[in-house]
Amino acid sequence: MNHHNTSDLIEAYLKKILEDSEMIEIRRAEMANLFNCVPSQINYVINTRFTIQRGYAVESKRGGGGYIRIEKVKISDKHHFLEQVNQLFDKKISEKDAFEIIQKLFEEAIVSRNEGNLLLAAVSKNSLTEFEEEDAIRASILHSVLKRLSYKDRK
Repeated sequence: MNHHNTSDLIEAYLKKILEDSEMIEIRRAEMANLFNCVPSQINYVINTRFTIQRGYAVESKRGGGGYIRIEKVKISDKHHFLEQVNQLFDKKISEKDAFEIIQKLFEEAIVSRNEGNLLLAAVSKNSLTEFEEEDAIRASILHSVLKRLSYKDRK
């Protein structure tokens, strides 16, 4: 039997709804009641699992009629998408955020599974552990890869 934590169940539930719709609006309190959890857990799931790096735009309105709107980012062309991703970070990026970007590149069929795995290895903590500026080196590598992929797409 699979054991899933509440965060995994909330994520799966929202993604299932998003399969049939480009955008959903939810109410934090209603979701918390549905999953028998505190509203902050709904926030946690949305803030960590529905990020722009993973292909989602989130808008939130607080108050009595408040909602959280989650929308799948539409990718009109790969070149534009790669430029947008390249602007998500500047001179430093964490391993976690870099991994999320690489996962999105794979999901959008911009890189193959093998290419994605090579990129993951190149930007991993294990590969960069000897360097003092690990996040800066990771960002430089990822910026270069995104630019190169963008050139490849313009053929």
